[in-house]
Amino acid sequence: MSSHDHHGHHDHAGHAHDHGHGHDHGHAHVHAPASFGKSFAIGITLNTALVVAEAVYGYLGNSTALLADAGHNLSDVLGLVVAWGASIAARRAPSGRFTYGFRASTILAALANAVFLLVATGAIGWEAILRLREPEPVAGVTVMAVAGIGILINGFTAMLFARGRKDDINIEGAYLHMAADAAVSLGVVVSAALIIWTGWLWLDPITSLVICASILWGTTSLLRGSIDMSMAAAPKGTDLAAVKAFLLARPGVSAIHDLHVWPISTTETALTCHLVMPAGTADAFLMETAKQLKTSFRIGHTTLQVETHPDNGCALAPDDVV
Repeated sequence: MSSHDHHGHHDHAGHAHDHGHGHDHGHAHVHAPASFGKSFAIGITLNTALVVAEAVYGYLGNSTALLADAGHNLSDVLGLVVAWGASIAARRAPSGRFTYGFRASTILAALANAVFLLVATGAIGWEAILRLREPEPVAGVTVMAVAGIGILINGFTAMLFARGRKDDINIEGAYLHMAADAAVSLGVVVSAALIIWTGWLWLDPITSLVICASILWGTTSLLRGSIDMSMAAAPKGTDLAAVKAFLLARPGVSAIHDLHVWPISTTETALTCHLVMPAGTADAFLMETAKQLKTSFRIGHTTLQVETHPDNGCALAPDDVV
C-alpha cells in the first residue's frame, strides 16, 4: 500500500476530523495488459487493409452492403486508434492540473467509439434507403469473396481483445466492434449468395439496413455505459448498498454520510466517505478498510474522513441503508 495520511483538523462547527487516504494499487483495478498494444497494432493494420478492399470492390461491384461494411469497418479503425491512444495516455503519471493523470481518456475513448458507430450507421442507412428505391445489379461473387475475407479478419481481431473485455469497457468496445463486424460480413456473404440464386436486387440494400439495425443494437450498451462513466456514475458492477452495509458494519462506525463512488478510468474506481466514529480510530483501521474495499468491491482509490460527531444529522445509520 502506498502513502497513507492520517491527521486531524476542525471544521466550521468545531468538530474534529481525521482523513484517511488508502490507495492500494493491486489486482483490484485491472489495467489492460501491455500486450494489448500489439493487439491494437495488428487489428488496425488488418482492418485498414480490409476497409480499402471493401470500398474498392464495393464500388466496382455496385454493392451498398459491401460499402456499408467498409464504412462500419472504417469507424472501427478510428475507434481502435482512439482506444489505443487512450490506453497509452492512461499510463501517464499525474501532473499539473491532471491529478489523476489521463486515465479518464479511456472513458472518452469508449464514448467516441459509440459516436463513431452512430455516425457511420446514419450514413450507411441513408444510402441504403436511396438504393432501395432504385435497386441496381450487384457483382455477387466478388462481394462474397471480399466479405468472406472480412469474416476472417474481423473474427481474428475480435479474439485479440476477447480476454480483456470483461474488465475494461474500452477494450470491450474494441471487441464488440470486431465481433459485430464478423457477423455483418457473414450477412453480406449470405445476401450476395441469395442475389445470385434469386436475382432479387433489393436484398443488397435490405442487408445494409439490417446491418445498421445490428450496429445500433450493439452500440446501445456501449453508449449508455460510456455516458454513465462520463457523468461519474458508480460503475455498473459496484453494489452501493453492499458498500454502505460494509462501511456501517466496520468496528466503531456508528453512521456514514457523503459516500461517493465514481470511475477515474474504465478500469479504476475511487471512493470517498465520511465515517462517524465517536471513539475515533487509528491508521490501521483506515488501511484495513481500504484493503477490504479493494478486495471485495474492486475499489482501488479510497479516501475516508473520520468524524467523532454526526455531521448536522446527515449521517446514515445502519437502519437507513437501502
